[in-house]
Amino acid sequence: MTQGTAPSGNTAPSGNTAPSGNTAPSGTRIAVASFIGTAIEFYDFYIYGTAAALVFGAVFFPSFSPLAGTLLSLGTFAVGFVARPLGAILFGHFGDRIGRKRMLIVSLVTMGGATVAVGLVPSYDTIGVLAPILLVTARFLQGIGLGGEWGGAVLLATEYAPPGRRGLYSAFPQLGPAVGFLLGNALFLLLAATMSDETFRSVGWRIPFLASAVLLVVGYYIRMRIAETPVFQAAMDRQERARVPFVDLLRSQPLVLVLATLSFILSHTLFYTVTTFALSYGTGTLGLDRTTMLGAAMVAVAVMGAATLWFAVRSDRVGRKKLCLASAVCAAVWAFPLFWLIDSGSPVLIALGMTGGLLCFAMLYGPMGAFLPELFRVRYRYSGASFAYSASGIVGGGISPLVATDLFARTGSSAAVSAYVVVIAVICFVSLLPLGETKDADFTDGLRAKPAS
Repeated sequence: MTQGTAPSGNTAPSGNTAPSGNTAPSGTRIAVASFIGTAIEFYDFYIYGTAAALVFGAVFFPSFSPLAGTLLSLGTFAVGFVARPLGAILFGHFGDRIGRKRMLIVSLVTMGGATVAVGLVPSYDTIGVLAPILLVTARFLQGIGLGGEWGGAVLLATEYAPPGRRGLYSAFPQLGPAVGFLLGNALFLLLAATMSDETFRSVGWRIPFLASAVLLVVGYYIRMRIAETPVFQAAMDRQERARVPFVDLLRSQPLVLVLATLSFILSHTLFYTVTTFALSYGTGTLGLDRTTMLGAAMVAVAVMGAATLWFAVRSDRVGRKKLCLASAVCAAVWAFPLFWLIDSGSPVLIALGMTGGLLCFAMLYGPMGAFLPELFRVRYRYSGASFAYSASGIVGGGISPLVATDLFARTGSSAAVSAYVVVIAVICFVSLLPLGETKDADFTDGLRAKPAS
């Protein structure tokens, strides 16, 4: 088959044949398989963030003050981000040694099972201190599963992509966060509209977690029907298999790994500042209606989903690095207007503020779906992309909501939170500068994107 032809029928892209004994999937099946897992995984992850901001303080930490309860519930949210790098190393190791497909299935089951378990954990009033312990355990397993999910999903998409279209193909799994967030929060909005606060706090919040079981079955079925990626299979045929991929990664590309990790912190910081901290800030501090805040967030995330696709495709033309640098600049500029608009209390202005913040996120997140895998060689690509993504989430996603809450508590002003976002944006910009452009690299040979001299 000629290189550059999109996958269809029984052909495989990028000049590689399908793995022996399998039929290469169509472009549509690749899109669905890479998208469905991230949509489910992020649905699972985000409903936890929403529940942590809205009800976990009262359900699992009722003996503390409202502020302390919120901090503790957001602390359990952070546990998932701490676990993600461990999941990245674990799933990356086996994903680089035995294949992408198997690890994608295991990560899906791990994450989905832990999510259902969260919905079954009794409250503090029922079993006492054991309740938050069980909650943290389930959250930790959630993080382990997601640590292997994102990297495997973007590799499934990009390693099937024809040359010059990796940005487009990487957009499929990158749409998962938007769809997962919308599904989860639509369900929370429905429950909030049909239940009293007392019923929602006792039973209603559990429904989105238990409903994850249905999505898990669908995702498992779809992923079982996908063959191994041709790029990985070709590497295995050439006996290019690292004995310990993560160690090989640390020996060969340590600086690239550090820079990639630092550059992606901003993505998590933007998303969770807008969708987790702002939700808690709006409902708790400003006294705004929960439905208003969730509705504004859903509008912003819907726009974000479309923008993620556009920026991912655009990166195939203008390059990944340029868009990521522009995102850092835009985030620094928007950090203060974001909270000025939320402070107005106007639903329209709140939605505008959140939309601006998530457009900055999309400008970085869209290109990163191809950029991170392109930075690493085939034999440890799963480990490199997964670890950079997951480790950046510890600061950007796990710690940022806690820092934002603490900064506001200490200063009484959202300006401190905005300043924090500016600092993260500067770190992102500086980290991106030494990295080379990757969009035209020969992906099958494992691009080694080195810092510019």
